[in-house]
Amino acid sequence: MGLTSIVIGLIIAAAILSLIPKVTNPGLRGAIALGALLAIVISVVFSSIRYVSPNQVGIVKKNALGSKLTGGRIIATDGEMGIQADVLSPGWQTGYWPVIFDVDTVPLVEVPAGSVGLVEARDGEPLDPGQLYAPEVDTAEFKKMIEDPRYFLENGGRKGPQSNVLTPGKYRVNTELFNIEMVPATDVMNATVAVLKANFGAAPTLQRAADDGETITLAGPGEKGVRADPLPPGTYPINPNAFEVTTISTRETILRFTAAQGVLNQSQGASRLNVAVEEREITVRTSDGFTFPVDVRIEYKIEPANAPIVVAKLGSDGQALLSKMNSAVRAIFRNNAENVKALDYVNQRSIQESQSLAMLQEAMSELGVSILAVRIGDVGNEDTLGELLQTQRDREIAVQEQVTFQEQQRAAEQKKALTRTEQEAEEERRLATAQYEVQIAEQAKEQQIIAAQAEAEAIQIRAAAQADAFRLVAEQIGAGNAALMEILSIVGERAIEITPRVMVTGGGSGSPGDAETTALIGTMLDSMVSRDAPRSNQGGSNE
Repeated sequence: MGLTSIVIGLIIAAAILSLIPKVTNPGLRGAIALGALLAIVISVVFSSIRYVSPNQVGIVKKNALGSKLTGGRIIATDGEMGIQADVLSPGWQTGYWPVIFDVDTVPLVEVPAGSVGLVEARDGEPLDPGQLYAPEVDTAEFKKMIEDPRYFLENGGRKGPQSNVLTPGKYRVNTELFNIEMVPATDVMNATVAVLKANFGAAPTLQRAADDGETITLAGPGEKGVRADPLPPGTYPINPNAFEVTTISTRETILRFTAAQGVLNQSQGASRLNVAVEEREITVRTSDGFTFPVDVRIEYKIEPANAPIVVAKLGSDGQALLSKMNSAVRAIFRNNAENVKALDYVNQRSIQESQSLAMLQEAMSELGVSILAVRIGDVGNEDTLGELLQTQRDREIAVQEQVTFQEQQRAAEQKKALTRTEQEAEEERRLATAQYEVQIAEQAKEQQIIAAQAEAEAIQIRAAAQADAFRLVAEQIGAGNAALMEILSIVGERAIEITPRVMVTGGGSGSPGDAETTALIGTMLDSMVSRDAPRSNQGGSNE
């Protein structure tokens, strides 16, 4: 409001006083005059009222009724004329009279997400000699100092750039005392750490022994120099002016010295981060005078705890580290090659790898670099080792041919022994077969003898039985009749014709039965003769 309220009050007072000439009553005139005075008083009172919105801060400047600031101060803390340290809070404020005070409202200071606010104080205690930034304080303490300028000025707040920063949020800042600049927060990516080098603070006091026994001095909290504790992946509110931030990769890294590409590649995982041009591959010279290139791959890693050592000694893990490793690798491989012959170098690659690994680990450990492996690829080429390798190949072929001939001899001897063994086995098989056949023949012979004996015994038994039967028959009917019955039995079994074709006559004193017997015998003889004799005339008449 300010002077506007006073002007409005004066106008109202003048309008009220203009009514006095028109009024004849003395009492009424007095009341009108009192009303005009009251309007002026009210306007003056209202002119001292100031309003600050919730998103603003009021900055007060005193123009009169105070002493002057001294000692180069620009912010008043004890009623002096000039910018007052105290700011006005949101709401209605009274007592800030026009002319004596000027009140300006400014927006709150907002630090967006992903950013930090760099603070520079225009007033305060001077910085210590040799310092460019105010000392670090606790985060909560720093916030209190920024939002309470009187507290800042009366409790040792330093004039100039502050090492602390404002984190994301809104702040009621006296912008006449503090200048705020927004910058991005520090992001530490995965597989990396951030090493801080403080540009302010006391001399470093932390002593750390490197792998080579050398002592390295690093900085602790509040000390100037390379901080001993690196920051893991994340986002940090860091003043990039007060600290130099160096990002160190903690991935396993591969350095390749290749003749094919002619460059020294630094790759992490599948992506290539840095490429340092290298005119030539590693070239070594052996004790027998052969000079040839060697393909080499170095696998190394920087442990997070060793990242400050790398920064303290090399500044970064970039070109400075690559130059150091390039020099060390070349020197080690050349020195190792001086003690062996070319052919041994080619054939004993694993020995060269292990020797180079041990030497390179010792050389790089003092820089905070861990060497994980040394791999040797192609050794030499056709131009440098072609003749030597051809001689080696010819020698190897001759050796292999000799080995092959020896193997063939052994195979022939084994085949001969096998044939002899097979022949012996076949003879043994035949002998065994013959023995079995003899045994079988003897068994068959015994079987036949037994069968013949059995048949003979059977015939004897049958003959004895028939003789006994015939004798019994003969005793009953007579010998002639018994013979006749036997003959008739044979005639019936053999279907013999019994019609007489031979007349047998005879005389004598024999009995009639003898004559009949004689006739039958003649008939049987005729039948047997005709059955055995061939028939020359089939179907003809018998003579």
